[in-house]
Amino acid sequence: MGHKCFISFKTENEDYKNQIQNNLDVDMIDRSLNEPIASTNEDYIMQKIRQDHLLDSTVTITLLGSYSSENSMTENQNFIKREMQASLYNSPNGILGVVLPEMYESVYRGQFTCSICGQKHNYVNIDNSTTIREFNYNYYLPLAAGKHIWSEEDRYCVLVRWDDFKVDPNAYINQAFDKRTSPARDKIKVFPK
Repeated sequence: MGHKCFISFKTENEDYKNQIQNNLDVDMIDRSLNEPIASTNEDYIMQKIRQDHLLDSTVTITLLGSYSSENSMTENQNFIKREMQASLYNSPNGILGVVLPEMYESVYRGQFTCSICGQKHNYVNIDNSTTIREFNYNYYLPLAAGKHIWSEEDRYCVLVRWDDFKVDPNAYINQAFDKRTSPARDKIKVFPK
């Protein structure tokens, strides 16, 4: 049986959400919000999202597009920020960030040679220019003393390109679900409203 998944997205990326729900072979129990909540009261809307959609979900799939960064001057990020905060609070969901194609070049920046170990590492640009703070902090959790590069064990959030996700979405959802019992869970930070 699939995991209970909530999909967090900006309205501009609704087509990707619909593809996950209708076109991909995803074994999940969909807990997403599909119809707008009839209210202009943001606190009431978030209360309904938490109560009716996030409370019993176990994985939050967040679509990372060009409208979903912390530093976006034209976008109101209140809902995606509060959905992420609710997803990480108390009994946290696994967090799966799906990088949409328009963000590939901004997020995946190639390789660099490390000045400490001399090895080549992938440069993944996850910060306030590409995601909201609640995601990027929990992707790049503070490293233990003596470490200078992040491994999968040093992250709570899972990150995947859209093109890879749509080939095997269940593998990435399972990976995010498994983070809920990983040592990285103890390092999660939830930022205040």
